[in-house]
Parts: sequence; C-alpha cells; structure tokens
Amino acid sequence: MGTRVAAAVTGGALLLSACGTTTAVTDDGPGPTRTSSIVCARQGRLAASGSSAQQNAMKHWTRRYQQVCPAVEIRYVPIGSGGGVAQFLRGATVIGGTDSPLKPDEVERSREVCRGGRAIDLPMVGGPIAIGYNLSGVRDVVLDAPTLAKIFDSEITMWNAPEIRRLNPGTEFPATPITAVHRSDESGTTQNLNAYLAGAAPEQWPYPKDKAWQARGGQSAAGSDGVASRVQITDGAIGYVELSFAKAKRLPTVRLDTGAPEPVAVSAETASAGIATARVKGEGQDLALAFDYGTRASGAYPIVLVTYEIVCDTGNQADVLPALKSFLTYTASAEGQKDLSRIHYAPLPDDVAARVRQVVGRLS
Repeated sequence: MGTRVAAAVTGGALLLSACGTTTAVTDDGPGPTRTSSIVCARQGRLAASGSSAQQNAMKHWTRRYQQVCPAVEIRYVPIGSGGGVAQFLRGATVIGGTDSPLKPDEVERSREVCRGGRAIDLPMVGGPIAIGYNLSGVRDVVLDAPTLAKIFDSEITMWNAPEIRRLNPGTEFPATPITAVHRSDESGTTQNLNAYLAGAAPEQWPYPKDKAWQARGGQSAAGSDGVASRVQITDGAIGYVELSFAKAKRLPTVRLDTGAPEPVAVSAETASAGIATARVKGEGQDLALAFDYGTRASGAYPIVLVTYEIVCDTGNQADVLPALKSFLTYTASAEGQKDLSRIHYAPLPDDVAARVRQVVGRLS
C-alpha cells in the first residue's frame, strides 16, 4: 500500500501529512518563507503551567508548532515555578515548568502521578539574568561577584566606592547613593542570583540559594517587570531581571569580571556559553544541571536561569503521550532552539539539546 499524502492550507501554512509526519511551508510574516519538518501527533491536548520566565518562549513554540500540527492543542499558563510544580504533582497538567530542579521529596510525591515511574527534569531554555542599572552619565559598568554581593547586601552603598572604581579605571563615577532593588515575591530569578553569588563569592554572600530574598536593605518590587520599572525611574538604582525585561526598559547592563580575559556582557550567546560549562547532576533520565559559577571560560556569562519541563518518565496517559513527545522533540530540536536568541533567551548547547531529545524519545 502506498503512502497517503494529504495537502491543506491552514493558518497560512501548507501542510503535507504522511503517516503522522508533517512538513509545513509557512509564512510567519515579513521575511523569507520558512520550511519546517516536525513529526506531529494525530491529535492530543497538552495542559501545562509554571515558570513565567519561559512564557514568551512557550508562546513562540506553541504558535509555531500549532501552525504545523493544528490537531494538537497546547495550553500553557504562566503561574510561576511553584504553581507549576504543584499542579503537576496534583495530576492537573502533563508538563510543569520550573526554574529550579525538583527536590527529592517532590520526586517521591511524583510517583503517585507517574504510575510506575517518576517525574524528571528536562532543561529546555535558558534565560540570561541581567544586572540592569540607572546611573546618570555612566553607560558602561564592570562588576565582579564579590562587589555585586556587597552591593546587594548594603555593604557598598555609593557608586564612587573604591571597589567599583578599581574595576572601572578611567570612568568617573558620581557620588550617588546606590539603590539596590530585589524581588518582593519568591522567584526562580532570585534563586539563581543567590546561587551565583553563593558560588562565586561565598565569603561575601552567606545566604541560602532560596527563591525568597534574605539579604539586608535595598528596595523591593514584584516581578521582573516591577524591578525593571523601579530601576528605570530611580537614578542610582541597580537590580536583577531577565534580559528581555532589561531590553524592554532600555536599561544598560553590567559586564561581569569573571576572571576571563575580558569582562563578559550579558547576551543570549554568552548565556548559552555559560550553560555549556554546566554538568548533568541528575540520575537516570533526569537531566538537572549543576552550574560552574566560578567559570573563567572566555565569553561565558554565568548568571543564567534554566527552565526545566517536568514530565513523567513512565506512566504518561496513552492519549497524551504522542503529542507530549512530538511537542518536546520540537522544542529541543535545532529548529525549536534557533529562534530563541531573537527573543532574548539562551538556546541550549547542542550536546544538552541532543540528550534532551534522547530522553524525550524514551518517554512512555
């Protein structure tokens, strides 16, 4: 029997479907026509929720995937990492997005949902955490981890402090008070900054790697948008936000002196290089990463938030499994990763993405 091929035009895409494989020639608007090859599930509904840090990446992936695979419905609700984990562990979703790997007790609880298996962490997208600032007359600032730690712990309170001038020879800093802005809500962004400072400046940063801010002083604001807005309107302010928020507010960002030959600017490319220095610490099919926050690799930006998709390694529902594997294979593919830098996310290094695809292929 020959292969049946059907053609249709849906949502601006020419769909050619054969045995569940769909190749689409799509027009995403201005620019050249793009060709995509995705193995589509014939149908399925994927409920997902979690990290707001990956919200724009999920929007991009969902829009692109559903152009090609209109029979699959995907709904992602950005309720935060904690909410995403909680909903997954209740069995309300099949994908949970989180900015930090599952804790051991959460893995144990997942066995009630993943019949015969457990939940695993699949790294899917990186989010560079930028240190944005607002300082009249100064558009280039270099800081290192110990100095950042002292700034955010209210030990360095003036922009013309000797520690800052030492890292920026030739730059005239005004005698402006520093207003350090942190998150008022619990967040993966805070947790990852805490992890970086604790790893790269342990003597200056005694605080745990938690989602809640515990350092002294400073001002607080809710969400990355709140922090970016506070920095934008306050001369002398400094804060930490995902890169896309710094870009949206047009905040200048700190270059980090990591001990590399040159200070490292934050970008999607340098954040991907930072992810490349990490090692897999998870067991079995779990791909949780451990970062080298003290890396001196040239061009590697070390403050990176990685969002994981939590899924069951075994015990997925039969009517959901094909769509789950299809969608996650796409997001971890070269095609799924290549456009992320355009929206200020860090694509996974090729070897990490390849391991993710291998694990997705074995989901059952």
